[in-house]
Amino acid sequence: MTTVMITGTNRGIGFELGRQYAADGARVFACCRNPQSADALQSIAVKSSGRVTIHQVDVTDPAEIDALKQELGSTPIDILINSAGISDGRETEVVDYDVWEKVFRVNSIAPHRVSTAFRANLAAGTEKKLATISSHLGSIAENTGGRTAYRSSKAAVNQVMKGLACEYRVDGITVVILHPGWVRTDMGGPQAPVSPVDSARGLKQVIATATLENTGKFIDYQGKELPW
Repeated sequence: MTTVMITGTNRGIGFELGRQYAADGARVFACCRNPQSADALQSIAVKSSGRVTIHQVDVTDPAEIDALKQELGSTPIDILINSAGISDGRETEVVDYDVWEKVFRVNSIAPHRVSTAFRANLAAGTEKKLATISSHLGSIAENTGGRTAYRSSKAAVNQVMKGLACEYRVDGITVVILHPGWVRTDMGGPQAPVSPVDSARGLKQVIATATLENTGKFIDYQGKELPW
């Protein structure tokens, strides 16, 4: 049985990834800040016969990450997906620096913290896949201006994961950096052209086919490599 750990599973892409992996028969460690308000996720867990467990984790809180690490111990994890992320309020010309710092803590620093905490669990797994949900807005080559906080946070996490791809190769861990598309979620908005179902399905396929030969690549949900 494949074991998958996903952050940010209370909504959006993280939720849909958790739902699809659970439907595939995987064991899912579903992490979110407020499990008590994650009704849809709770429903999936109840119907999973124990394969889906929900864990309260604020990815910016080292104590909560450490607590989950203590809970899981040396349990092997096949796939770890850093999906938790926040927007920047879609600012254009006016930058809120307090928001920028918060966005960096969640989008750039937390994925490193989570990945580091569970590196040994990944190394003990069979698939050994580390995936992080980024965005094409993190591409410096395609920067058209605006969204300074969000763009820079995603460019930063791309660099972080590229570095981990180099460091984790010794453990046989494949790292993949993912653009999910413009998805109809609370963050993406109702006008977004990609459904969460289609995005998650594509992301799962990219993760499944990722190998050490293409570790550290920046890839969209349709399997296309993106420019840095």
